[in-house]
Parts: sequence; C-alpha cells; structure tokens
Amino acid sequence: MASLLQSSSVVIKSVAYSSSRCRRGMARAAINMPKLRTGGLSLKLPARDLEQEVLGMGVDHLTSSTTSHVEKKYESGTNRNSSSDPMVIAKLHAIREAVSDRVEMHQNIGEQRDNWNSLLLTSINTITLTAATMAGIAATSIGGPLVALKLSSTLMYLAATGMLVVMNKIQPSQLVEEQRNAARLFKQLHGQIQTTLSSGDPTSSEVEEAMEKVLALDKAYPLPLIGVMLEKFPETVEPAVWWPQHKQRQEGRTGGNGWSEELEEEMREIVGVLKRKDTEDYLRLGKTALKVNKILAISGPLLTGIAACGTAFMGSSHGSLAAMVGVVAGAMASVVNTMEHGGQVGMVFEMYRSNAGFFRLMEETIESNLNERDVERRENGELFEMKVALQLGRSLSGLKNLAAASSNSSSIREEAMEEFASKLF
Repeated sequence: MASLLQSSSVVIKSVAYSSSRCRRGMARAAINMPKLRTGGLSLKLPARDLEQEVLGMGVDHLTSSTTSHVEKKYESGTNRNSSSDPMVIAKLHAIREAVSDRVEMHQNIGEQRDNWNSLLLTSINTITLTAATMAGIAATSIGGPLVALKLSSTLMYLAATGMLVVMNKIQPSQLVEEQRNAARLFKQLHGQIQTTLSSGDPTSSEVEEAMEKVLALDKAYPLPLIGVMLEKFPETVEPAVWWPQHKQRQEGRTGGNGWSEELEEEMREIVGVLKRKDTEDYLRLGKTALKVNKILAISGPLLTGIAACGTAFMGSSHGSLAAMVGVVAGAMASVVNTMEHGGQVGMVFEMYRSNAGFFRLMEETIESNLNERDVERRENGELFEMKVALQLGRSLSGLKNLAAASSNSSSIREEAMEEFASKLF
C-alpha cells in the first residue's frame, strides 16, 4: 500500500512538472514572437511588464494584447508617414542640394578674389616703386639713358594708374567679405533645411520660404562682377539685406504659447535699443569707413598720375623739380595703396554694413512675431527669448535687465549713456 501511494505521488509530480514546463514553453514562445517589419517600426516592451502579464493574466491574454498593441502602433506610423507629401520632401532635397552647391561656389570665388587682392596689391606696389626708382636714376643721367629711363618710368606709372582705377572700382577685399558672408549664410540656410527634413512633416509653405531665402541671398550677394555687382561707393549707407521681406500683420492678442504681456514689452524694449544703439552705431562706422575708402581710392590713382606727369617733364628746364615730383608722388602712391588694400578698408566697410544688417534682421524678426495676430502661430515665446539672448551674447537675466534699463531711461542723456544690446560685436 505504501509503495502504491509513493508511485502515485511520483506520477502526480511528473505530470505537474510536465505541465509547468509546457506552460513556460508557451510563455517563452509568446514572448519570443517573430519581429514584425512594418516600414521601420520597432517593438520594444519592458521585460518586467511581460513577466507581470504572464503571471497575472496568462499567455493567451498576453498574445492578444501584444498583437493589438502592434496593430495600433503600425496604424499610427502608417498615418504619420502618409501625411507627408513625397513631392514636398523631394523639393526640399533639391533646394538643399542647390544651397550646398552655392556654399562651395562662394567659398571658391572668395578664395579667388582674395588672391586678386594680394596679387594686385603686390604687383601695383612693385610697379610703382620700380618707376620711382627709375625716375630717381634718370635725374642723374644725361643723353640716351635719360630718355629711356624717363619713358620707362612714365609708362610704368601710367600702367599703375590704370590698374589702380580698376582695383579701386571693384574693391577685391570687399568682394572677399561679401563671398565670406554669403557662404556663411548659405551654410546656415542648409542647416535649417536639414532640420526641417529631419524634424517631421515639411509643408509647401516651408518650401516656398526656403526658395525665397535662396533668391534673397542670391540678390544680396551676387557672383558676377559686370552688371549686378554691388555698388562699392554708395551715396547712402544702408544695412545689408539678405532675407525676404516679412509679411506685415496686425497686432494681436497676448498670452499663450509661452508669450505674455511682460515678454512682449521686453521684446519691444530690445527692438528700441537695437535701433537706437547697435544699428545706428554700425551705420555711423560704415559711413566713416566709406569716406576713408573714397579718399584713398581717389588719392592713389591721382598720385600715380601726378608722378607720371613729373617724370614726363624730366630733362627740361624744371628737370630737378619734375624728378622730385615723380619720385615723391610715386612713393606716396605706394603708401596710399598699401593703406587702402593692405588694410582692407573695403572689407571693413562691408563688415560694418553686414553687422547693421544682422541687427536689422533681428528687429524685423521680433516685430514680425509681435505683430502676429494668432499667438499660436508665433514661435514659442520662451524659446524665442532664449534665441534673442544667444544672438546678443547675453543671459536671460541680462536680457531682462537691458529691457528694464531701457524702459527706465527717460531723458536723451540717459539714452546716450545706454549700453549696447549686443555683447558679441
């Protein structure tokens, strides 16, 4: 009897053990389901959740819940992918490729024009100093050598005068700065387009905006020299404009999307400081640089022309005075040419003009957001405030302090003592 009870207990244990192994095998089979490939869809379920479902609800319920979860995730991924227009994405890719090509073009042409500046400067100074040396030697010569040296010096001065006129007209150092700014701005636009493509669903309005930005940059920084080259000596100094015109909107309500009345008032004060201080100061510096560049651009060819006339009259009754004029004017022309193109005064003028344009762009961007009727269509207020602070090289607290100081400055004298908005340049 005891042996019978013992054998029956062994049979019961083996059946229980078999049932337990079968249940664990079914759970393992349900857990290790084959991965579904649904267009980049990945299924990640925490192991702890699976154990709780196996222990609490059973294998059948786990399989049905997992399958329904996969189906819902597949449907949401399909709907999200189907909402993006393939043609819009293709257009943005085409614009990005064009922008990348423009970056390389402006970089290559900028290097070429930088070589123009250094080579023309060296060549003209060499010609001018050689002509002055020959004029000095001719002053101590008589007969045939005097005629040869006088003629050679005069021709070299005339050649230097013609080259200086062309060089001062195109201002190679300013051309280099234009291409440098264009390459930087096209790189920035390329990054914006790349962010738009990787962020989600691009729209047709973003395609139009990217096209407008490309065309505005092409107009602001043209590549050809003939016909469309920017005026190097304008009558009035204006900030550089490389962005499409912002659409004027009526002023709307406040509140929502990170905006508040305090933030709007802060942004208005920042715009006021930018207009009164930063933009105005860089336009003033640009006017000063333009005046200096005009004086140097006129003085260089004028001095080489005077030197050519002086060497032409060598050997006459006023030969000593003519020789002195030829030598001194040639030396001074070399100094003036070095100051203008070696000091890259044209580049300095373009830099001031671009800086003024940078602040003008900030003004228009802030005003465009403030004048947007629907605050939900504005850029998020907190994010926008952070961007403005970073562009001005300030912390958020420093930006608020600047706006508070601007609102408290009531008199003209206090406004004159006011600090600049930007701490970067």
